[in-house]
Amino acid sequence: MRIPIADYAVGAAVAGDLANTSPTVRATTGDALPTPEALTRFLAGHGVRLDALADGRPPTGDDVREVHLLRREARGVVETETEDQAVAGAVVLSRRAGLSPVLDRDPGGRWQWYVPTAPGASPAEELAALIGVGLLGAVRTLGHGRFRACVAPGCRGVFVDTSRGGRRVYCTDLCGNRLNVANHRARHRLGSTR
Repeated sequence: MRIPIADYAVGAAVAGDLANTSPTVRATTGDALPTPEALTRFLAGHGVRLDALADGRPPTGDDVREVHLLRREARGVVETETEDQAVAGAVVLSRRAGLSPVLDRDPGGRWQWYVPTAPGASPAEELAALIGVGLLGAVRTLGHGRFRACVAPGCRGVFVDTSRGGRRVYCTDLCGNRLNVANHRARHRLGSTR
């Protein structure tokens, strides 16, 4: 796998989204990554193609267990209190399978920095490198203040706000929609009692 350094938003999004697959966050629906098939859908949904799963090799139950451990680590990095802690945690993740950066041409012929992953790395190790590079890029480009917890009542989700405006407050659109619907209903009830 070659992780483009300039495209840190992918790794940062995977970090938050992976953390939010936990049954701790999804108390009503349970673990969002219970099976190898669910992991395959998660990776495809983020456009992530791991070398460890090349040639159509599906993830195994062991791969899923390793990714479950990784999601705890990813959450821990996103929840860090300081920028230095976030950087230290992201460096640990990026070193799982990340090798020295290389300068290579992208499909358009432009020079780009990439972090290749080690041959033979497991899916969780490659994913850790992607997340680590993404979180380092987010700290460098946007700052640690963009590492956030969801503000929706009762939600334990986390995310890295890579939006241009930096005003995101919900881990998913679903949390924002639920709160907006609840507020709308409350206003409607209040209006009908007058």
